[in-house]
Amino acid sequence: MPELSKIKKLIIIEENLRKCSLCAISKSRTNLVFGTGNPDTKLMFIGEAPGRDEDLQGKPFVGRAGQLLTKIIESIGIDREEVYIANILKCRPPGNRPPEPGEINNCEQFLKQQIEIIRPEIICPLGRIASQALLKTQTQISKLRGNSFTYENIKLIPTYHPAYLLRNPYDKIKVWEDMKIIKETLEGPPLEQIPPAKKNEENQKTD
Repeated sequence: MPELSKIKKLIIIEENLRKCSLCAISKSRTNLVFGTGNPDTKLMFIGEAPGRDEDLQGKPFVGRAGQLLTKIIESIGIDREEVYIANILKCRPPGNRPPEPGEINNCEQFLKQQIEIIRPEIICPLGRIASQALLKTQTQISKLRGNSFTYENIKLIPTYHPAYLLRNPYDKIKVWEDMKIIKETLEGPPLEQIPPAKKNEENQKTD
């Protein structure tokens, strides 16, 4: 049988998630917020959990923080539709409270399946909770951002959550610095930075 497309594989996971009752918040949600975007993308953004607007619309990052995320993505010359956006949790925690450790553990298996299907070149976790969950660390986001890590053989570059930037706009410059790292990583080193071939390699004959 032919292999299922990425879109069909993601739809299957989403349908299975609709039946999930591992957490109590599955009963209080309005809509499941699975993820949206291009499954063939090189760049995936991961937040912590849906908020009120996301819960109402069933899509991630559609409120004020989502509007800012769109501008952040566009700042490096990429349309939002070209990337894939998801959250650690697929259901809204009541009152927009932070996700609990048990909820993160329950939902992580589904996020891993998403990542395995999409296989982006870069994952950008947004904020402390998403970054700590993926990296299995308690290090603060202020120490994690500006650095590059590896998650399941995928480059991971954390940055601040857009909601944090709405409260702390002076840190937007730091996010811009992180986005430049992402852009440079996606594009590869400039030609002048690629070392020239050695003479013996240039003259080597191949059979």
